[in-house]
Amino acid sequence: MKRQKYFIVLVIMVVFSVAAQAQHTHANGVEHTHTHYPEFDSIIAHKLIFPSSTPDRIIANLTNDAAHTLAVNWRTDQQVPKGVVEIALATDGPEFLLRDVKQVNATSQKFENQNRNEPLVKATYHSAVVDGLLPNTTYVYRVGNGEQNEGYWSEWFQYKTANVGNETSFSFIYFGDAQNHVKSLWSRVIRNSYRQFPQVDFMLHAGDLINDRDANLEWGEWFYAGSFIHATVPSLMTPGNHEYRDGVLSSLWRPQFTLPENGPIEALKETCFAVDYQDMKVISIDSEGFDESMEAREAQIKWLDSVLQSNTKKWTAITTHYPIYSTAKGRDNIELREALKPLIDKYGVDLVLQGHDHTYARGYAENEGRGLTVVEDAGTIYAVSVSGPKMYESKDQEWMVRRGEYTQLFQIITVTKDTINYGAYTPIGTLYDAFEIIKKDGKKTLINKVPDSPIRLKKDFEKK
Repeated sequence: MKRQKYFIVLVIMVVFSVAAQAQHTHANGVEHTHTHYPEFDSIIAHKLIFPSSTPDRIIANLTNDAAHTLAVNWRTDQQVPKGVVEIALATDGPEFLLRDVKQVNATSQKFENQNRNEPLVKATYHSAVVDGLLPNTTYVYRVGNGEQNEGYWSEWFQYKTANVGNETSFSFIYFGDAQNHVKSLWSRVIRNSYRQFPQVDFMLHAGDLINDRDANLEWGEWFYAGSFIHATVPSLMTPGNHEYRDGVLSSLWRPQFTLPENGPIEALKETCFAVDYQDMKVISIDSEGFDESMEAREAQIKWLDSVLQSNTKKWTAITTHYPIYSTAKGRDNIELREALKPLIDKYGVDLVLQGHDHTYARGYAENEGRGLTVVEDAGTIYAVSVSGPKMYESKDQEWMVRRGEYTQLFQIITVTKDTINYGAYTPIGTLYDAFEIIKKDGKKTLINKVPDSPIRLKKDFEKK
C-alpha cells in the first residue's frame, strides 16, 4: 500500500514538472513557455540578473517639470508585453483605491543583451511619463501589466512632486562613483543617506554607477542597493567612463532611465542635458563623450555656452564625471578644463559636482592656499567625491580647501532663496566637510565650515 501511494505521488510530481515546462495558453490566446532560467540556477546572483513577470529595477527620474510630471522605468521578462502605471492622490488609508486611479500606458520594448562572461538576458523595458500632476503633492503609484493578477504588479510607492516658485527650499544628495562592490559596500551609503535625510527631493549620481558597462549583475546590484529609494526619490545621473566601452555608451543606459532629451545632438541623448528645478539649473556634461568624440566635444561646448547665456535661474550646478581639477595623482583633464572653465567663469556657475578620481576634494580655483573661513566672491566651488569602496591616493593642491582619501561619502546640498548649504558625510553619519554660499544683492560669499577633525589619508590606515 505504501509503495502504491509512493508511486502515485511520484507520477503527480512528474506530471506537474512536465506541465511547468510545457507551453500553455492564457485566456488571451497567447502561448508561451515559462522562463525560469533553471540552467542558470548555479549562478549565485541569478536573481539579480534575470527578470520575471513581476516588475523590478523600478526607478523614478527627474524631469524638466518635476512639479507636474513623474518619469518611471522598470523591467520585466518578455512574457509581459506591455506596461502600465497606476497613480492616485495619496490618502491616510487605502481609500485611494475606491477613488479615481489613473492609468498611464508605458512605452515597452523587448530587449536583450549579453555582457562579457554573463549569460544572455532577455527582458522588456518599460518607460512612462505621467503628467498633469499637482505640485508639492504626495501621490501613490505602482507599475505592472494592467491586469488584475497582483503578481504582475509592484507595491504601491509614495512619491512627492516638486514645488513651484523660488521661495521654498529643496535638497538633493550627490554621489561620486559607486562602481565596485555595489551590493555589499555601496548599499550602506545610499541607504544611510536616505535614513539621515529622508525628505531629500532628488539624488544626483556623478558617473560610474557600475564598473562594466553592460553587466546585468552589476546593474542588478545597483538597483538592489537603492531598492525602494530609487522608486520614491527621483534620480539624475551623468555617465562615467565605465558606462562606456571603446567609446560606446552602455546599451542599458537609455532603456532603464528616462532622462531629459534637450541636449545638443542625438549621440548625447540622455547623457548631456539640462534640468530646471525651482530656482536652480542642473546641467549634465558627458565628459566621456567629450573625451572620445570631437563632434560631441564641440557640440557640448557650443550648447553649454547657449544654455548658460539664456539661464534665468539664480543658482547653477554642473555635474560631469571627469573633474575640471583632478585630485588623484597622475590625472589632469586639461582639454576639459580649457574648454569648460572659461564658460564656468564667464557665467558664474556656482557648483561643479564630479567623480572619477576615487578621492575627496573640495575647493575653488582662486583659493591659492589662503585657508580663509569667509571668502568674498570665491567664484565656482568644485567638488570631487567617491561613494563606493574603490580608493586612490590624492595630491594636495592649492585649490583644495578640504581633501580626503579612503573615505566613502555622500553630500547633502540644500538650496534656499539666498543660500546653498553643503555637507559631506560618511556612511556612519560623520560630517567630513561643509560650507555655505550666500548670494544676495549681486554678491556671493563663501563660508567654509570644515569640521575640526584630521584629514583622512590612506597611509594612516595601512599597517605600519
